[in-house]
Amino acid sequence: MACGRSSTVATTLLAVPLRYSLRNLWVRRLTTVLTALGMALVVYVFAAVLMLDAGLRETLVGTGEVDNMVVIRKGSATEVQSSIDRGQANIVSQMPQVASDIEPLVSRETVVLVNLKKIATGRPSNVVVRGLDAQGAGLRRQVQLIEGRMFRPGSNEVIVGKASAGQFQNMALGESLRFGGRDWQVVGQFEAGRSGFDSEVWADGEILMQSFRRVTYSSLVVRLSDPSQAAAFAASVEDDPRLPLQAKSERAYYEEQSETLSRFIRILGLSLTVIFSIGAVIGATITMQAAVATRTAEIGTLRALGFQRPSILMAFLAEAVFLSLVGGVVGLGLASLMQLTEFSTTNFQSFAELSFGFSLTPTIIIQSLVFAMFMGILGGMLPAIRAARLSIVEALRAA
Repeated sequence: MACGRSSTVATTLLAVPLRYSLRNLWVRRLTTVLTALGMALVVYVFAAVLMLDAGLRETLVGTGEVDNMVVIRKGSATEVQSSIDRGQANIVSQMPQVASDIEPLVSRETVVLVNLKKIATGRPSNVVVRGLDAQGAGLRRQVQLIEGRMFRPGSNEVIVGKASAGQFQNMALGESLRFGGRDWQVVGQFEAGRSGFDSEVWADGEILMQSFRRVTYSSLVVRLSDPSQAAAFAASVEDDPRLPLQAKSERAYYEEQSETLSRFIRILGLSLTVIFSIGAVIGATITMQAAVATRTAEIGTLRALGFQRPSILMAFLAEAVFLSLVGGVVGLGLASLMQLTEFSTTNFQSFAELSFGFSLTPTIIIQSLVFAMFMGILGGMLPAIRAARLSIVEALRAA
């Protein structure tokens, strides 16, 4: 019975400092708000960087289909650098792993970069123009026409991605684009589920090749009869002495396209986060140091009432952590609003304009809150240790 009573008393004693800490944050509202806002700024930058990176990866990885393979020339990093002649394309089309519907499901594609003027600045930027054959659009399940119609084979007609239409001039239905020495009429607009295709312009492949005096394709997109045959298909392409080509799953190919830009975003963004977090931690430390200095008598009273040094330490540390969590939640709330916007930049791999959004995932939420707690612990630890080390006599005498 006595043991149970002492356990209850100990639990009560441990609960009091936590309530005490939270009450003191409310009493010092102005200081609390200013410190929390500093934390919120850092968490906002931290979360926004991770969201931007996640959005980039989702855009490019989402461009690929699980049962599609991309075939390009060995040594080529992108389709723009690649070259595949018609004989090589025929050999690939006849491989046993290729799905067939009357004829092999293979899209022979030509990819070029053209300079078009942006709506916002009037300055030119690179846009991917993809030349497709009759199979091309059908191999992209996520692509849907939302306005107008598909271009007619053998014509100077194009359809434009939704992101491109919002970024570049003369992409409304009925308008014309000038590239490759001829005018191309916009007859449709498509949406591709916020994938990389949204930033492209599509045209008839043979006409595009004539316009740019090409005699070879840039890439082949192959639909497999069974996705599990991806490794066997890639090996068949690699091992054929007639084919100086390489095959990758479409998702793996586009994931590789994100690596350089993704690395740049992470390095730049996290460098800014480190700089801002130093300021936030210093701010939290100053705030907690001031709290200890003005509450010396209260600390002495708590010690006189029987609270031990570990309880005092945890109480002040809990105050700092709670402060940082408030800032973390506010920062995450602000960062979540970034999902309403789209970001456009040059993909360092393809040197073409790419539009993508911010993506807030459960992992980013957890990482951001843990990062906020880490800043709170780092900023509150020294003041908490100082508070815990005050002796009863010293604290009451200072009062």
